[in-house]
Amino acid sequence: MEVSQAIPPEFTAAVEAFLDRMTVEQGASPWTVAAYRRELRRFAEFLAKSGRGSFEVPDATPILRFLATLKLRAPSTRARALVAIRMMYRFLLAERMVAVDPSASITTPRPWRKLPEVLTPSEAARIVERPVTAAKGSLRNRAILEVLYATGIRASEAAHLTLDRVSFETATMRVLGKRSKERLVILGDRAAAALEEYLESERPLLDRGASEGRLFLSRNGRPLAREDLWRIVKQAARAAHLPLSRVSPHKLRHSFATHLLQGGADLRSVQQMLGHADIATTQIYTHVDSARLKRVHEKFHPRA
Repeated sequence: MEVSQAIPPEFTAAVEAFLDRMTVEQGASPWTVAAYRRELRRFAEFLAKSGRGSFEVPDATPILRFLATLKLRAPSTRARALVAIRMMYRFLLAERMVAVDPSASITTPRPWRKLPEVLTPSEAARIVERPVTAAKGSLRNRAILEVLYATGIRASEAAHLTLDRVSFETATMRVLGKRSKERLVILGDRAAAALEEYLESERPLLDRGASEGRLFLSRNGRPLAREDLWRIVKQAARAAHLPLSRVSPHKLRHSFATHLLQGGADLRSVQQMLGHADIATTQIYTHVDSARLKRVHEKFHPRA
């Protein structure tokens, strides 16, 4: 490996010993090893330019100063640099190559999260309110679009729905989510009506005995795959004259959550409907709404 001349051999030896341990004992991927090597080389160069000849430092100050030099980089990148430094110091301490672990008192910065793009309520309506035609699969497609937007379920969850999980009496569905956790979702009147019409008028014509009890079937009678649902949503976006890059099953999910919160739903209820284990995951949708309010304020308020 080519190493900058600014890095003394003591740094190089410590970094490579740590990375060898990661590779051999922890099975780290080549990508992870390369990323950690890059961050640790930067840290080593910083220490060397500060007059130090090894990773032995008395406290966390040099680490914090190094992280401050990364302020223009993404928080996720800074977090990765700190994780690499922290893991290396734990290794060096265990191997008695340093006397103290100066990174132990530093908290990991929260990664930056991109706000999800959402459709407006009118755009979502243009997607799901497709006119039913005589074409085979038209009722099914309308039911799929209504269900995705009305419930916020994932495409993979919709693809695996079975007949026994739908209750028209209560207008609900039992959805099997990540880690096989089951949750109850509300269909709503329009989605329930579209789904019931599909089940009564079209699904019997599609079912050829190979349905495995699945709710949504292809034209040859087999269960639809997740990719099929993506194709159906993209076709609906094209018919609604919306950019394909702005529409997907997951963006319908984002729109479902955002529109609920805009309408006054509480965060805990939205968390349960989305199937999020941690409410912090759901809280990103409150930022979407606040971003919209900020844009409205900047556009219309005379003193903005």
